[in-house]
Amino acid sequence: MAKIIAILSSGHKDEKNNYETGWWAEELFAPLVLLEQAGHTVDLASPLGGKPVLDQVSLQEDYDPEGKYKAMYESGRADDTLKLSEVNAGKYDAVLIVGGHGAMYDLAKDESLHKLINTIYDNKGIVAAECHGPAPLIWTKRPDGKSIIAGKTVTGYPNEIEPEGLLDILPFSLEDELTKTAQYDKGSLEKKAHAVWAGDQIVTSRDPFSSELMGEELVNALKKGK
Repeated sequence: MAKIIAILSSGHKDEKNNYETGWWAEELFAPLVLLEQAGHTVDLASPLGGKPVLDQVSLQEDYDPEGKYKAMYESGRADDTLKLSEVNAGKYDAVLIVGGHGAMYDLAKDESLHKLINTIYDNKGIVAAECHGPAPLIWTKRPDGKSIIAGKTVTGYPNEIEPEGLLDILPFSLEDELTKTAQYDKGSLEKKAHAVWAGDQIVTSRDPFSSELMGEELVNALKKGK
C-alpha cells in the first residue's frame, strides 16, 4: 500500500490584529480516515515539527457538527509531527498539503516543502493540496524556473467566501496568486464539494467541505496507480 505525508501549518499568530490561525481539522482528518481505511499509511509533518497549531474555528459546530474531528484531535492523532526539513521525501507516494489559513504564512514559501513536492512529483507520485493548501504550489519551481502549476487547472479557496476583513491582513490573496500562475477554477459555489486534477499527478480542492472528496480522489488515484 501507499505512504502519504500530510503537511500541516505550525500556526501563525498576529498580535497586532488579534488573529491566530493554523491548520484545519476536517482537511486533515477526513482524507486521513479514508486513506487509512483503504490500507494506506499517513505520516504528518510541519515546519517546526511537534504539535502544530490547529485553527480552533475548524472545531466549531458549523464545521464539525458531530464533533468527530474534535474527538480525533483530542485523541492526539496530530500531536506529533515530523520536522518538514528532516522528512525523507523518497519514502512517500503522495503529499497532501492541508489547508487552513496557516498555510498562507509558513507553508507557502517554505523551501523544504518545495523540495519535498518536487521530489514526490519527480518520482511519479501525487501532489494534493486542499483549500489554502495550494499556496505552496505557486512558489514550487521546476528546473525551468516555472511554477509546478504554471498553466495548469487548479482550485483553492475563493476571495468571495473569505471571512470579512481577512483579506486585508492575509499576506496575499490565494485566488489572485493562483490566477496569475495557473488556470484558476473555483467551480460552482452552489455545489458543496469541488476538486480538480491537473493531469495525473496534481489534485487540488476548493474548501473544507471538499475534504472528503479529496480523500476519495486520492484513494481512487492510488488504487489506479495514477
